[in-house]
Amino acid sequence: MKTFVLKKNDIKKKWLLIDAKDAVLGRLAVISANILRGKNKPEYTPNQDCGDNLIIINSDHVHLKGKKSDNKIYYRHTGHPGGIKETTPNKLKEKNKSPEIIKLAIKRMIPSGPLGRKQLSNCKIFPGSDHKHEAQNPEKLDFASLNRKNIA
Repeated sequence: MKTFVLKKNDIKKKWLLIDAKDAVLGRLAVISANILRGKNKPEYTPNQDCGDNLIIINSDHVHLKGKKSDNKIYYRHTGHPGGIKETTPNKLKEKNKSPEIIKLAIKRMIPSGPLGRKQLSNCKIFPGSDHKHEAQNPEKLDFASLNRKNIA
């Protein structure tokens, strides 16, 4: 029996659309990361970018359970001594950077490295219900019907 190895020419990428309205952030990020990596396909190969392209709309209306919107802290460092900066999801929403909340959650579920950065670039996140990828004819993924806990 031979081991199946996916070639670059055999990869077929689809465009998927997820509506994040009232979606729980962690559950949305897990499903999105699996789609971007290609783990939902039978021909998944860990060293190839075999995942689909993903469009997430209504990122303004994503839901964080419990007190995470106030207590969750995102840290980053400027690279200078004493240059650690922190922010919360509420502060990001006030600055109209709600797509960044979803992007950070997905980024931490994808392996770091060149392949992970390439897979993350296949995710397009929009704050409103309109997006600029209509020409790709994305398939709508019914996120709420996958599990009753997905929607808050």
